[in-house]
Amino acid sequence: MNRSEFLRISGVTIVVASAGTYLLSDKTNFLRSDFEDDSIVNFSFQPGEKEILYLASLAPSGHNTQPWLVHYIEPYHWIIGNDKSKWLPAVDPSQRETVLSIGAFIQNLEFAANYTGYTCEFKLLAATNQDTDLLEVRLQKTAGVPNYDTQKLLKRRTVRSGYLTATLKKEDSAYLLSGENDYTHFIPNGSKEYKWLNEQTIEANRIQAYRNAAQQELSEWIRFSSREAEKHCDGLTTAGMELDGIAGWYLRNFYKQKDVMKNKFREQGIDKVKKQVSQSAGWLIITSKDNSVETLIETGKRFERIFLKVRDRNVAIHPMTQILEEGKTQKQVSASIGLSDEIQFILRLGYLKNYPDPVTLRRPVNLFVIT
Repeated sequence: MNRSEFLRISGVTIVVASAGTYLLSDKTNFLRSDFEDDSIVNFSFQPGEKEILYLASLAPSGHNTQPWLVHYIEPYHWIIGNDKSKWLPAVDPSQRETVLSIGAFIQNLEFAANYTGYTCEFKLLAATNQDTDLLEVRLQKTAGVPNYDTQKLLKRRTVRSGYLTATLKKEDSAYLLSGENDYTHFIPNGSKEYKWLNEQTIEANRIQAYRNAAQQELSEWIRFSSREAEKHCDGLTTAGMELDGIAGWYLRNFYKQKDVMKNKFREQGIDKVKKQVSQSAGWLIITSKDNSVETLIETGKRFERIFLKVRDRNVAIHPMTQILEEGKTQKQVSASIGLSDEIQFILRLGYLKNYPDPVTLRRPVNLFVIT
């Protein structure tokens, strides 16, 4: 066998071996639509209950931790709780963001209950963000309840990239913020405050990426492989992080939790943030009068009400609250953008050419309902 023939055969062998490796690899992103809930619950739901609770669980949360817990007291009578195993102590040590997320869950629950002909009666139980039980809710069958369109819940999605830089139209801003004007503040692109928020968002992400406790916490919630995604039904999947094609395939098959701690991964994350903040119509700030549990729940509900409207106008929302999570940047934010109220959300907004379907996973209802 001469040298050229040897190289030709070796090349074919490598290609065949690579093809075999690819066929055995994790080839596609695991999406919400791929999941089949064949779980078995240890009690029977009454009509509409499981659907309402699932629709409620489509609310957003930091790192997609899904920090809600539902204590099933009796039919249509539940306690909405705070799952401590889903807390993010490195970036949310006071559980402020956790309670905001549960507020979004409660808003979804109320809309889903309305869709099935129920109204909700809520009673606040918690005095602090760390209390296990937050709210008691009773559902009452009521005639003439507004029939909320649950497709808005099913289609809601956080979109991170691909924003256009067109300014938000006045009619779209009026639609999105209708009824919420007292605690919402839109900062259009090109303004001084917009530029400051762009710069400080990059800086806060840089600080957080190199704060090992925060980066380690992030690594624990990334589900690189489809097997991990299907096992946990939560966290940040490659699809949710909008990593498709070759990049997504490579991460699913070759990246592990320890790789998140490497400088290369940290720098790639910072570079992605730089690109993201360069593309938007502006920033939406949501404030509140204080940081009480009741106020945080109401603010989380307000956030979700806005979020459920944006798809109607082909507008995307990307929560980027790292400025509020890092002490160095958090101290400056209120004064720099001229707000005196408590800032609870910093949201990047922008138009999209095409709105993608939701892909982030959700845990089956029986995994967050206890008796």
